[in-house]
Amino acid sequence: MSESALKAPRAAAPGGDTNRWKALVFIALAQLMVVLDATIVNIALPHAQTDLGISDGNRQWVVTAYALAFGGLLLFGGRIADKWGRKRAFVTGLAGFALASALGGAATSGPMMFGARALQGVFGALLAPAALSLLAVMFTDAKERAKAFGIYGAIAGGGGAVGLILGGFLTQYLNWRWTFFVNIPFAIVAAAGAYFVIREPEGGRNRAPLDIPGVILSSLGLIALVYGFTRAESDGWGDSLTVSMFVASAVLLLAFVIVESRVKTPLLPLRVVTDRNRGGIYLSLGLAIIGMFGLFLFLTYYLQVVKGYSPVKTGFAFLPMVAGMITGSTQIGTRLMTRIPARFLMGPGFLVAALGMLILTQLKIDSSYGTQLLPAMVLLGLGMGTAFMPAMSLATQGVQPRDAGVASAMVNTSQQVGGAIGTALLNTIAASATTSYIKDHIATAAVRPQQELVKLQGMVHGYSTAIWFAVGILALASLIAFTFVNAGRPGSTPVASGEGVEDEVPVPVVAH
Repeated sequence: MSESALKAPRAAAPGGDTNRWKALVFIALAQLMVVLDATIVNIALPHAQTDLGISDGNRQWVVTAYALAFGGLLLFGGRIADKWGRKRAFVTGLAGFALASALGGAATSGPMMFGARALQGVFGALLAPAALSLLAVMFTDAKERAKAFGIYGAIAGGGGAVGLILGGFLTQYLNWRWTFFVNIPFAIVAAAGAYFVIREPEGGRNRAPLDIPGVILSSLGLIALVYGFTRAESDGWGDSLTVSMFVASAVLLLAFVIVESRVKTPLLPLRVVTDRNRGGIYLSLGLAIIGMFGLFLFLTYYLQVVKGYSPVKTGFAFLPMVAGMITGSTQIGTRLMTRIPARFLMGPGFLVAALGMLILTQLKIDSSYGTQLLPAMVLLGLGMGTAFMPAMSLATQGVQPRDAGVASAMVNTSQQVGGAIGTALLNTIAASATTSYIKDHIATAAVRPQQELVKLQGMVHGYSTAIWFAVGILALASLIAFTFVNAGRPGSTPVASGEGVEDEVPVPVVAH
């Protein structure tokens, strides 16, 4: 067993670094900023498009430029954090993200906006895995880890909905540019706090040479994959470039796996992903995100287009989901994580979320918020919060300290790819069902008001059809969690050995 692995639990054990809880505040603030940015820009996009003269054909690049840079460079960012030091990577990521946000807010043209978004993605790919890996190496006591990851999981799950509220307020009452400028104070506070408070445990750096072929193959493969799903959403699954992107991605990622199995110092040691528990977590998290991303999009359109809600009112309508996620993560997940195996939190959590989705399959134009949407959102929040918390914790537990960054990057990668798949797949299903419904019913609508009603009914029918698929995807995520995830016995935590094989050793549970 490696010396660094033996030292890691003592470095973060109760009575060790007294600043670790202060550090959690700044790490959580940075994570909130990254998650907020995923939805806050969507609210501002129509206004930014008009001001900057961006065409309908090019507006997707405001979202796509960020997604490609972020998704493609996550593994590279995670390994840089392992080599360079997680604190340094964290502060650098925050500074770069703030600079890119300033450029986005000050943009005077479409290309300037696209470049700023790509730059945000680059620094986000450094920041996100550094934040999660800092938690992994700073909190190793069982109960403390549960509390820390409970907070982190709540933010990771609920931050997107908070972005809808903040984006609505900023766009409606100030200006779309403030959806970018708001990141700057977040980043400054988080970077200053991290610089003075975070004390990264020693002995966890990865001093091995950087795997350049692995960096190139993984980055290009993930970029092709994310872009393929983005193209599928806008141009269809049969589009020649879409198909070419999927083929290129498959070839590049297969080559990446072959290279990683043969090089001496791989970018992504295969032991990180072939471990039964981590593999199950990456897969189930990715599937859950597929369902959640589609839902956010559908409910946003349903509330604004069908129900006529303002952006601000739409944001507030999502608050019960946020409250449910916080409750599920910090109260249910945190309290039970050290008492029952993780699969008995993740599996039921995904099923409860699926039950919430099931309620939303019955959406109609005149559905009541109080009797249908509210209970569905509460169940979704509780289920996702309960499942996310142990998943975030176990995804990096037992990993050798020198691999913590790249293991954290895999969590973000599964979420990013899941989001791209969810948006493209569920949008395609919804659009197809809507078109079919309108085609079958429009002939019976004699006058214009009836035709408009049929179009709205078709839109809602499309959403409910796609949500049925999301229910099945969440049920599959639950099955994978129950089947693959067998770690998390109360009062124990896996500690990495020097050979990369994990041995489960007792860790005392300290009452607080």
